[in-house]
Amino acid sequence: MPGADGNGTAKLMNSPISPASMPATDQDLFCLLDALGIAHRTYEHAPVFTVEESQSLCAHVPGGHTKNLFLRDRKGELWLVVARESLRVDLNALAKQLGVARFSFGAAELLIETLGVAPGSVTPFSLINDSGARVRVVLDGGMLALDPLNFHPLRNDRTTAISADDLLNFIRATGHEPMIVRLPERAAA
Repeated sequence: MPGADGNGTAKLMNSPISPASMPATDQDLFCLLDALGIAHRTYEHAPVFTVEESQSLCAHVPGGHTKNLFLRDRKGELWLVVARESLRVDLNALAKQLGVARFSFGAAELLIETLGVAPGSVTPFSLINDSGARVRVVLDGGMLALDPLNFHPLRNDRTTAISADDLLNFIRATGHEPMIVRLPERAAA
């Protein structure tokens, strides 16, 4: 059950999600959201693997649509960048802005090992599976103005909507402190 630390911040404590039972399912996620008092609504749709597929199959879902990039820097540090789906993130400029070595996309095997989801299902909700807090989280500051925000609930045939404040509460409850930044945009080709 989630508890509270000395600052009143929710944390995963004695969670039903343990390394032996990883990865968490969408039902595990919903139970945690409920336990944290986070309102959520989930929509079913055909599986989507790209932003383009999501735009055509999930256009009926209200709110801000997002994309999630699982990255690795040159030193082997892992990153999850969460942004508005329309933002063309300049990864080289972002690495420079964060003061880290160059980014590349993390391998599928590393994604599954660390966040417990397959490619096409990357989501900030997958931080529920990163009990060692190996992944650093970067949020698009502009995205947080959208309401609600939409993410896959650990599977790509559903979309779950939550508020921006609740996204921050969820991320912190998983033991991660998100960096909120203005993401650099790549110039149109």
